[in-house]
Amino acid sequence: MTPFGERLRALREARGTTLSELAAALQVSAAYLSALEHGRRGRPSAGLVHQVNEYFGLIWDEAEELAALARLSHPRVVVDTAGLSPAATRLANELARRIRDLPEARVAALLALLGEPPP
Repeated sequence: MTPFGERLRALREARGTTLSELAAALQVSAAYLSALEHGRRGRPSAGLVHQVNEYFGLIWDEAEELAALARLSHPRVVVDTAGLSPAATRLANELARRIRDLPEARVAALLALLGEPPP
């Protein structure tokens, strides 16, 4: 699941909206929304994020938060380490190799090291 997918599901559940209802309102398929929620599709377009904001009545900080989550929600990340140090390249490769096995507490700790809020 991606950060955007997690938030979308939480919004739907909080409002009692089904995937089918939301899909019809946004004029997309329920399968597409399901794939977004589960991280099987790339990040959503700005247009779709805007539609979701309008559907749920999100404004200001909440709308910007959803847009930021969408930007951070591509399930297949490519890290370009060209021109970086060998240590940076090793870090990127080790993270790619091990990320599936990291416990959530370790992921949160790494995000904290980067100055990011906890998930």
